[in-house]
Amino acid sequence: MIPNVILRTLYERNTKIGFSIEKMAKEIIIILVVSVVAAFIVNSFSTEGIALVGQWDESQGVITAKNADHVFEDEMEIDNLKIAKQIYDSRKALFVDARSIDDFEDGHIKGAVSLPVGRFDEFINGFKDQYPSDSNIVTYCSGRTCEDSHNLAQLLFEQGYINVNVFIDGYPGWEAAGYPIEQTNEKSL
Repeated sequence: MIPNVILRTLYERNTKIGFSIEKMAKEIIIILVVSVVAAFIVNSFSTEGIALVGQWDESQGVITAKNADHVFEDEMEIDNLKIAKQIYDSRKALFVDARSIDDFEDGHIKGAVSLPVGRFDEFINGFKDQYPSDSNIVTYCSGRTCEDSHNLAQLLFEQGYINVNVFIDGYPGWEAAGYPIEQTNEKSL
């Protein structure tokens, strides 16, 4: 038989262990809650924060974490291939490819110029030398799952370009419609 002293010691240890596990579980939950709340606060104040609501339906426009109230996207988007082609045919707008130079060289809308959003700072001065700020500009990229054309349009707007639209179907939509394309880099900045 086990003496009472040993039983009492085992009981006390088990009671303390049970209490410690319960206390530790409460502390873990508190830490998790504080962490999640802190993450949401930091995210909401961050310029690169992730939107909690967004536009995820490709048929409604560009897939984005930004909400549908984002003024630039809703008011400046060209979401119809035929309208984009009419603008192109009128020759009253400059089509600007926001994709990488390699993508541009592989194929782009005929007559478009390359201004890769990832190298904007490197190319913007040359662009500004060639195209005045009152130019009509249509940016595009790789379609509705690509935000580069929106980002480029925003950067151009910040540089003083006020007539900027975004063709959301981009190069893939243009090419699929059989509209004019080319694979040269003659217009690359």
